Amino acid sequence: MAKRGGYSGGMPGNMANLMKQAQKMQRQMEEMQKELETKTVEATAGGGAVRVVVNGRKELMEVELKPEAVDPDDVEMLQDLIVAAVNEALRNADEMVNSSMGQITGGLNLNLPGGMF
Repeated sequence: MAKRGGYSGGMPGNMANLMKQAQKMQRQMEEMQKELETKTVEATAGGGAVRVVVNGRKELMEVELKPEAVDPDDVEMLQDLIVAAVNEALRNADEMVNSSMGQITGGLNLNLPGGMF
């Protein structure tokens, strides 16, 4: 009697290979996440009056304000500069993460949930 499906037991060769590749990619992604925790990007606003540093996990690590940015009569301007610098740093962090992800996925756009990628 002929076997159905062309294989007995286990996964077909292509499926087993796909699973190995997925496991390898998962390990690489975990390594990348650890590495991104130590990598930082920075951005400035107001001609360098405000400088912020963000890590690859999009955590704000540092805020530096030059004295000329601190005007008690114009707190709103300082707030705007901080927001602008943080948003730019977060965009830079996204670019860093996407670049690292592209190296692992070979340019596939996986659009993974969770905000990390």
